Amino acid sequence: MRIVSLVPAGTEIVCALGAGDELVGVTHDCDYPAWTQRLPRVTRSTIASGSTSAEIDAQVRDAAARNESTFHLDAAALAELRPDLIVGQTLCAVCAVTLEQLPASLDPAPPVVPLTGASLDGVFADVERAAIALGRARVGTELVGALRARLAAVTERVAARRRPRVVCLEWTDPLFNAGHWVPEQVDLAGGHDVLGEPGVPSRVIEWADVRAAEPEALFVMPCGFGRERAARETQALRALPGWDHLPAVRDGRVHAVDGNAYFSRPGPRVVDGVELLASLLHRT
Repeated sequence: MRIVSLVPAGTEIVCALGAGDELVGVTHDCDYPAWTQRLPRVTRSTIASGSTSAEIDAQVRDAAARNESTFHLDAAALAELRPDLIVGQTLCAVCAVTLEQLPASLDPAPPVVPLTGASLDGVFADVERAAIALGRARVGTELVGALRARLAAVTERVAARRRPRVVCLEWTDPLFNAGHWVPEQVDLAGGHDVLGEPGVPSRVIEWADVRAAEPEALFVMPCGFGRERAARETQALRALPGWDHLPAVRDGRVHAVDGNAYFSRPGPRVVDGVELLASLLHRT
């Protein structure tokens, strides 16, 4: 089977199901497993290299105002790869190419596996749906079972622990809280996300909201950024009024984490994200 993935989470799911050798094309953002970076790219971004968080936000908003996206599909490259199956997403036009952008000219039109999960259960359902499409239903069931077992192990370890107040930032300029599955990740890790609601998209918040929340732990997890960029974004927050008075700052519980790997992508590594949060919240 010739598989093209139009979203990094899809690439990770295909590989976790043991079908990575059937991938023939991926997006410009696909970087895990690392070897997938050698595959042909079928997308590109219009975001200018080196842009600040504020500049990225402005470019995204400008594209949205024109009813466009900052992510573009190379229809010719896609057609040349002759995919038998396409894995794509419908959740976010900011983070990846959406299935609505697929050209109608593909002939024959390959089946499409839509990734629609906005919750952890939704992510696991996506894994099982992809597994069926790949002819690997048993592998998918076993993978989801293993992922759920890891989550159960975390919740058991933290069950008796006090649940600290947590704020997760998905973007820093402007400030966004983290939505969708992240509040669930916090809950399973033994925390209480005071600004997020499970299954609800991220939203713009004010610094006053963060201060009023009095977080005992603050996680900076910018969408699409790794830990090093998250650390730089965290440094910029230190100039905001009242930073030093946050309980999380006073107690040394401000953490820059790899949002790109563990929190932004609705794939198997969301479970790694839960384990990471639990280790930082409770030293488990």
